[in-house]
Amino acid sequence: MFKINEDFTKLTGSYLFSGIAKKIKAYSEANPDKKIIRLGIGDVTQPLVPSIIKALHSAVDEMADAKTFRGYSPDLGYEFLREKIAKEDYQKRGCEISADEIFISDGAKSDCGNIQEIFAKDSKIAVCDPVYPVYVDSNVMAGRCGDYDEKTGKWSNVIYMPCVAENNFVPELPKEVPDLIYLCLPNNPMGTTLTKEQLKVWVDYANENKSIILYDAAYEAYISEENVAHSIFEIEGAINCAIELRSFSKNAGFTGVRLGFTVIPKGIKKDGVSLHSLWARRHGTKFNGAPYIIQRAGEAVYSDEGKKELKEQIAYYMRNASVIYNGLKNAGYEVYGGVNAPYIWLKVPDGMGSWDFFDYLLEDANVVGTPGAGFGPSGEGYFRLTAFGTYENTLEAVERIVKLREIQKIAV
Repeated sequence: MFKINEDFTKLTGSYLFSGIAKKIKAYSEANPDKKIIRLGIGDVTQPLVPSIIKALHSAVDEMADAKTFRGYSPDLGYEFLREKIAKEDYQKRGCEISADEIFISDGAKSDCGNIQEIFAKDSKIAVCDPVYPVYVDSNVMAGRCGDYDEKTGKWSNVIYMPCVAENNFVPELPKEVPDLIYLCLPNNPMGTTLTKEQLKVWVDYANENKSIILYDAAYEAYISEENVAHSIFEIEGAINCAIELRSFSKNAGFTGVRLGFTVIPKGIKKDGVSLHSLWARRHGTKFNGAPYIIQRAGEAVYSDEGKKELKEQIAYYMRNASVIYNGLKNAGYEVYGGVNAPYIWLKVPDGMGSWDFFDYLLEDANVVGTPGAGFGPSGEGYFRLTAFGTYENTLEAVERIVKLREIQKIAV
């Protein structure tokens, strides 16, 4: 008789954004005349830039010719892309990362969820709170998180590091030493980040305690301040304690194209076994590689033309972030983020929970955001808005929210 993996049954409800999608669908069906503006999920809205489209077309033509046709890609990914990444993203920033330490994948989400497989089942994880749900959910599936407490919204075997206004959204070093530390910088959902000096404290802590930092740098392209690291490997000592996960989704608009990579320095070892070799074995067994066509598109990201076009596209989204941040702040909201990341994190009005505010905006302003509580217990009382909409929709959404705020003041 077959048995199921009972750890999957411990997961609470559906995945956060799936649940939100169901709510939106139900409201849309009941109110077909309403124009809903979606600033919830972090999905891009601008088309792929011309240099990437050109590379895609060229690669498709190659696949139509027997002389240039490609089948399965190499386990780590094509060398032409890995060499570009190593040079442009790391070596130019002074990071000693080589092409053979880079594993090409179909996106950071799958890598974020799968990387835990190379660590022991009894590994203790630490996460910022609030946090991207994939980190915790994937460890729940692996049987690593213990039991869920509905009253606190916490798992019994997870170390939570609260990030709230009172500590300027900077997590404190955990008193109980974790084996694995998840850091997402710039942060999703809060849109905040750490300086290089603050990040060095974490690297030193990890090295002192023989912990591993799983560093999600999906939003590094949005960094605007000089004292913020684009890669954890810019920090001295990180090469001995960190794994970095990257995505092409947000910097190049690949949410529907799918491409990412993970960097594992070869020198990180436990009892003579390198994490690089374990991930290489896992990668070769469970993943058949990102398509050649897509990897050529990824290569175009690093061309001079691609860099110029993508810089303009990122500026487009960050203008949206500025519109949201300034519009809501001027209306009296307490807002954070929007400087080094395309997310705005705002305090919901007094007397409201974050899911109450979600319903309030959906029903009264027809604007969708993401409730902070969906990212963890410390997210309660906060709300995330994304800058990935169109400029026109962003302006209209802010106008609607501000108008609601004014009506609320009159009512009070």
